[in-house]
Amino acid sequence: MRKTNSSELLIIHLITFVITVFVISSCTICNFPLYEYPPNWKDISKRDSVINLYSKYLKGKKIFLDPGHGGEDRKNRSKNGEIIEADVNLKVALYLREYLEKAGVTVFMSREEDKTVPLLLRSELANNSNADLFISIHHNAPAKWEDDYTNYTSTYYHAKEDDYEYEPSERDIARYIQRDLSYVMGNPGGLGSFDGTYSDYDIYPGEGFSVLRRTKIPAVLVECAFHTSRLEILRLNDETFNQIQAWGIFCGIAKYYRAGIPVIEIINDSLKYENNYLKICFQLKDSYGINQKAIKVYFDKNEISYSFDKQTNIVSTKIEISDDGEHLIRVICANKNGNHSLPYHKKIVINKNEIKIFDAE
Repeated sequence: MRKTNSSELLIIHLITFVITVFVISSCTICNFPLYEYPPNWKDISKRDSVINLYSKYLKGKKIFLDPGHGGEDRKNRSKNGEIIEADVNLKVALYLREYLEKAGVTVFMSREEDKTVPLLLRSELANNSNADLFISIHHNAPAKWEDDYTNYTSTYYHAKEDDYEYEPSERDIARYIQRDLSYVMGNPGGLGSFDGTYSDYDIYPGEGFSVLRRTKIPAVLVECAFHTSRLEILRLNDETFNQIQAWGIFCGIAKYYRAGIPVIEIINDSLKYENNYLKICFQLKDSYGINQKAIKVYFDKNEISYSFDKQTNIVSTKIEISDDGEHLIRVICANKNGNHSLPYHKKIVINKNEIKIFDAE
């Protein structure tokens, strides 16, 4: 029997070592979880307790959910064809509806099954629902088909800060949803934003997403993850993971409402038009207190000066108007938690010293 020489023995040891490392690595990979159960979700009793806690802030709210794509629009899918964005969007939305309804929310949906819903109709349905909030649910894809690396969670609001259409309350909503959704998914927010929220002008400059631009109620669009990612394709069709995604959005919504939303009310007795000057006062209300630095008043889309009484939280303005006609007035404020007031736009009609006020469309 031939003896094994030292060189052959060394080769045998190297092969054995490589095989051992491969087996250990494979087992480690196989046993590594694709996702974690959020501590406040994994136990059903704990989950119900959280929902009951948040129902204090959510009960009576009306929320419109828009699962993106569907029906004739099913082209967005992973390379292996197993992940179809339209289907995952719907599953997440249905689980989110379940959580919201348990908390006392009335939920409207653009679709509850795989069917075609045109973009314009989605906004029309939302506007007619008289809902308090619109959330469009999507899963992203990179610009290059061969890119299976890019993956992050992002939430979009409409317009840029220096644009008149920008509503700071929508960015508030986006931040709350983004934080909790990103947390439960274990995903970053991408390199294009410090907090994972983005303006839709980043995608379509000066125009934005149709469902955000055309929807009149406060609206955000969530891109939960990239359905093209080689890691996400391992879990996006997992029903448990879809429930966790929905849980993240639910918690974000609940925490947003918990932080309070300032209310703006016009003081009717203050409304006067004399000697070509319009005098008008607004009452700002919030249990957490008003952040004076965040107050802004616009007249015919131009920012104007005002006075603010810290004791009464009353904003007063005096505007020179030379002619009768229609004018727009807009007020923005925020509470001390950083939440801004919902969009507040009024149309003022002056005709021979007679003043009428309507909600601006």
